[in-house]
Amino acid sequence: MNATNPKFEFRGINHLALVCADMKRTIDFYSGTLGMPLVKTLELPGNLGQHFFFDCGGGNTIAFFWLADSPDAAPGIAAPKGLPDQGELASAVGSMNHVAFAVPPEKFDDYRARLEADGVALSRVLNHDDSPAGVSREVHPGTFVRSFYFQDPDGVLLEFACWTRDFTEADVCHEPKTAADRRVPSTS
Repeated sequence: MNATNPKFEFRGINHLALVCADMKRTIDFYSGTLGMPLVKTLELPGNLGQHFFFDCGGGNTIAFFWLADSPDAAPGIAAPKGLPDQGELASAVGSMNHVAFAVPPEKFDDYRARLEADGVALSRVLNHDDSPAGVSREVHPGTFVRSFYFQDPDGVLLEFACWTRDFTEADVCHEPKTAADRRVPSTS
């Protein structure tokens, strides 16, 4: 998966900024449970809030804003209500659905066991493939990524994922949907 970009030299994600309700609880989860070092903290001017950065490997960070005036979470709108294997995948247009952290394939099962031992509620392991169901119980040559999902204390949907094969031109084969293809829920 080393496609070249003729326009810009991207070097991964500098940071993804999310919003939390309790920065202390966020530090406990991301640095404590997930072991990500807290590498930078900022106080926003005018006592408006904080912006903290956690190292998530490969020169990438995940950041959190604690903002004094943030509205409460809106599960099912701003993020999924629960775990995808429980049928909870939808979130609103413009929302961040989930963050998938790349993990080494050889450590995938161990990492899952560690989170389970820490009491984190986990989805089942999903072996993503191109079958009509999109997942299989067993890893097979068509499996392209293995993953499982969980939520942070604010309900942010997280995923540990590992690629299992390289992509080819045949992996880009679907016609893109448009806004006209959406099934917008009724408001009544």
